[in-house]
Amino acid sequence: MAIKITGIGSCIPENSVKNTAFLESEFKNPDGSAIPGSNETIIKKFRAITGIKERRYADNKVTASDLASIAAERAIENAGIDKESLDYVIVAQNFGDVRHKNTQSDAVPSLASRVKHYLKIENPSCVAYDVVFGCPGWLEGVIQANAFIKAGIAKKCLVIGAETLSRVIDKHDRDSMIFSDGAGAAIIEETKDTSGGILSHESATYSKNEAYYLTFEKSYNKEKQEETRYIKMNGRKIYNFALTRVPAAMKKCLDKAGFEAKDVKKLFLHQANEKMDEAICERFYKLYDSAPPEHIMPMSIAELGNSSVATLPTLLDLVSRKQLKNQDLQPGDKILLASVGAGMNINAMLYQY
Repeated sequence: MAIKITGIGSCIPENSVKNTAFLESEFKNPDGSAIPGSNETIIKKFRAITGIKERRYADNKVTASDLASIAAERAIENAGIDKESLDYVIVAQNFGDVRHKNTQSDAVPSLASRVKHYLKIENPSCVAYDVVFGCPGWLEGVIQANAFIKAGIAKKCLVIGAETLSRVIDKHDRDSMIFSDGAGAAIIEETKDTSGGILSHESATYSKNEAYYLTFEKSYNKEKQEETRYIKMNGRKIYNFALTRVPAAMKKCLDKAGFEAKDVKKLFLHQANEKMDEAICERFYKLYDSAPPEHIMPMSIAELGNSSVATLPTLLDLVSRKQLKNQDLQPGDKILLASVGAGMNINAMLYQY
């Protein structure tokens, strides 16, 4: 028995927001003071650090569960399965459905239940639930699906990552330029193949000192009297944490399966920050006294930004469909997926096509 991704799909909003859209923003420091320098300089530095030149925002009438449902339909079609045969619908999300111009989160019913409703799945034995695990949520959902199938309580699972981060950002925070919207989905199922599929995985939560590296706080504009909260992050601490913990988790995942870095064809890292991902990649290969091969790490962050739980499945979908230059996958290729995010949570998975 091999547990494999038999179908994948994504929903990437068409609305592209370029960096120039932030030229008129009033960026402030956490204490409310104005950030010195022109916005042109701030944006230039931002691009140099993150690699982001544009990001995608959902249409005003579209919610995270809408994006998730579209990605799910595409994954089901790609897998060629009957939707009624699904045992689980697992949706990774962090802020629920946030409607345009309304920062209040709505997660009742769960986004997974909304997706099941949208798909018109009648089977009551198809269980729908959400996963809140920070940016690594989609990969953690895949890990859970793998466990369900191994335990014999499921044969087919739909795992989705969906988010509309553009609706929980503080426009006075320059970090707001990082975040974007999107959704990706995959069908995980038991196959007749005896090799390949999910080979190993690793998950961890560091919360003694790291729990509040990502939080929900008031706007940096102290003149605002509202109680609305926005996503906030301690970028420097997250960067240092990721560079230490993520490569170690990736190596531990490989060790479990008895492989090394030289056996990996592609690295799929959560698209959070271009420089951070490049540094994680370098640190990982240093653990094996080697350097990253050319084109080892597909990247979508420059055009799509950071869509949290959606970045890994959308990236995988893009590469699977040969939509990224110099990136493709062949049968037998081993890929290593890894993510880091709020919690602070980390996970990694070794997968063979």
